[in-house]
Amino acid sequence: MVKLTKRVVEAATTRTTDYILWDEELPCFGLRVFPSGRRSYLVQYRQRGRSRRLTIGSHGVWTAETARREAKAQLGRVATGNDPAEERIEDHQAMTVRQLCERYIRDLEDGLILGKGGRPKKQSTIDTDIGRIRRHVIPLIGSRRVKDLTRADMVKIMRDIMAGRSRIIVKTKKLRGKSIVKGGPGTATRTLGLIGGILTYAIDLGVIERNPAHGIKKPKYKVRERRLSEVEYGIFGRLLEEAKENGQFWPTTEIIRIIALTGCRRSEIINLKWCDVDFEGSCLRLSESKEGRSIRPIGLPVVELLEAQRELAIGSYVFPGYKDDTAFGGFPRQWKTMLDGTPLEGVTAHVLRHSFASIGNDLGYTEVTIAALLGHAKGSITSRYIHVLDATLITAADMISSYVGAMLDGARFQQAARALDRASRRKAMGEFLSDQDPRRMS
Repeated sequence: MVKLTKRVVEAATTRTTDYILWDEELPCFGLRVFPSGRRSYLVQYRQRGRSRRLTIGSHGVWTAETARREAKAQLGRVATGNDPAEERIEDHQAMTVRQLCERYIRDLEDGLILGKGGRPKKQSTIDTDIGRIRRHVIPLIGSRRVKDLTRADMVKIMRDIMAGRSRIIVKTKKLRGKSIVKGGPGTATRTLGLIGGILTYAIDLGVIERNPAHGIKKPKYKVRERRLSEVEYGIFGRLLEEAKENGQFWPTTEIIRIIALTGCRRSEIINLKWCDVDFEGSCLRLSESKEGRSIRPIGLPVVELLEAQRELAIGSYVFPGYKDDTAFGGFPRQWKTMLDGTPLEGVTAHVLRHSFASIGNDLGYTEVTIAALLGHAKGSITSRYIHVLDATLITAADMISSYVGAMLDGARFQQAARALDRASRRKAMGEFLSDQDPRRMS
């Protein structure tokens, strides 16, 4: 026990678990120190034979002295028969969805809401979540009390979003900019998932005891099964060459080719930095991806592309933007311009990623190998132990990227290999690549 002062509070060290420092001057008044470094003042007392704990507030919002005065006031109320903790619970249970959402947004912006893998959510995810809360959740059920929400309410909000009842045109920060919020099955599914997370957060706060959003059947939408055929790869290759010749779409053409040859996500290549490229290890060591830190094996065609790009390097980004040391920002516009009016209109960067995975499957590689190449969460158990990449993964990356590169250059494999099993097809592919580039024999 020690008298809680500003100096004592700020000097309190963090541990692997939270603990309480009790004040020697005022019994029942203490400071709770969390592993994250957050500190909050509390009061612990007994009422009707039960031990109760009341959180006063966080250090920074409250000082040690103001928290001590509040503790004295609450303990005085306890002495007269009141139960402040029970009253706060009842007050929380009367919380509206709007109030809960605003509190959730504050904690989200402070990095207290964790995402996949227990990691803090990225800023882009935070912005998307806040947009869905303000444009769908609050307008539709913001006035409802959280404790009154039912499973039927969750089904109704999902159907309302699917039907476009939350449709609205929102002004953006850009000059004369606007965002058209349409709704639809995809938005409904993602928003209902977000509501489920918010209600789980409410359970942690003690606002409710069960989550009415759990177990609700969600609609399927835009199942991404699209993959490029050999003919379409040939068309794509010609489009890239034509765009590269007129110089209008650099560096979009190089970004597209690397996405096609690696199966990486669009953002991973656009935001790729030179410090993430390991030429000697034939891999990309991404410091940030959808799954956190990730190691991606890359084939020889990708190494050669990056080596050529390295000669033109300006700044820390592989594909620099127009401002000082920023990533290239014109990819979406140039992608759309390149493909509009062509047989590939409507193809997305994700189609290239899915096609890369499908070709890996065609060549007989296992699901775990393909997951490691793509940086999927299912491949994380394997990839978290990879420091020097396994030769099998390097070979797989080399084989698939070379296969894709050959198709972009107009080669045709499907008809010749239609009758072959996967092992024979991969062997034939290896012989073809060896004929094309002797370095692959080493």
